[in-house]
Amino acid sequence: MERFAGWVEDLMRERGYDIDSPRGGGRSRLAEDAGVHRAAVTRLLQRQSLPDLETMRALARVLGVGLRDMLIESGRVTADDLPVPDGAVGGAGRGRVTPAEAAELLGIPDSHRRQFVEMAEMIIAVSGARPEGVHPRRRDASASS
Repeated sequence: MERFAGWVEDLMRERGYDIDSPRGGGRSRLAEDAGVHRAAVTRLLQRQSLPDLETMRALARVLGVGLRDMLIESGRVTADDLPVPDGAVGGAGRGRVTPAEAAELLGIPDSHRRQFVEMAEMIIAVSGARPEGVHPRRRDASASS
């Protein structure tokens, strides 16, 4: 419970939810964004109880993580209980896709793909949530836009 609540708190901070100041409103805002009861968020962050499946699903969506990761981090299941199929997008066990893979999955047209990938890489770099193997492109003086 302690490890899971700490993990959720870290995700909340990374996503801009102010949970450290008394009047920050982060708990209420997360509950509102996820469409769940504030009490469920409070009980989790106070290490009183784990959220139910529907609440976990909603929190995972808002916090930008997979439900699989949420369930594993909560200790409700193990990675062996929810194996990633061979050949799954993002690679076995990685759980994330690269910006280029996301562009492909989302059907971003070739004419906009480079812009999409560069913007996604910039957001990842700024947020500190860079997935393994993803590095922002360096622009050199000879590069043209």
